[in-house]
Amino acid sequence: MPQDRVPPLQWLWSILFVVQAYTMMAVLGLVFAPYAIVSKQGARVACKCWARWTMWTARWIVGITTEIRGTVPQGEVLIAAKHQSFLDVLMIFEALPQAKFIMKRELLWTPVFGLYARRLGCVPVDRRRRGAAIGQLVRDVSAEFTEPGQLIIYPQGTRVVPGAHESYKGGSSVLYRELSWECVPAATNVGLFWRRNQMLRRPGHAVVEFLDPIPPGQPMRAFLKELETRIETRSNALMAEAGFDADGHR
Repeated sequence: MPQDRVPPLQWLWSILFVVQAYTMMAVLGLVFAPYAIVSKQGARVACKCWARWTMWTARWIVGITTEIRGTVPQGEVLIAAKHQSFLDVLMIFEALPQAKFIMKRELLWTPVFGLYARRLGCVPVDRRRRGAAIGQLVRDVSAEFTEPGQLIIYPQGTRVVPGAHESYKGGSSVLYRELSWECVPAATNVGLFWRRNQMLRRPGHAVVEFLDPIPPGQPMRAFLKELETRIETRSNALMAEAGFDADGHR
């Protein structure tokens, strides 16, 4: 994405938005803490309140509107999603009834966020252990999923800047094989407006789209190839709607 000129006021509104969003995270985290400690549902209610607040204020402060497209998954399902920024996390979490994320282990020690991630049953993974981490991941998922829910994995393993390429890792295909669940790919364009490691928020229409499910039982290599093709193709189309092409020109 080119570094086009940004009005100074957009920077000011962006800073205001970030400050109030994280202030509200702390406030809601403290207010809901007693409920969250005794009830996982309390933790979920608190996090959904914050997600809705953040998306609502994003609309009115920095001009980012949000939309969920496709059929929202229900019940026990694996969701493999394109990850461009924290906004797609918020949108997916708010849309799903019982979302649990696979997340890097370091986030468990983040104030407020880490406590609620534990209570929601998010599954940490130590990416430094590579192959051993996958085996532990499968065991942790099996132990955590005692009731139906939606497990979200980011198959590229990190946030990816629009226009950049990051290979799809084997963790999603291992979970697909071991769990024998259908997998719903999810595409997005949110990184055009809310980029990783940046304070600036740009106005625009952010979309997360749930695609048709991939049924269980495919060979792992064929599954991973189909997953990458479908997510990347649709994410590129969503970004093109917003005026961004694959070469990085708006």
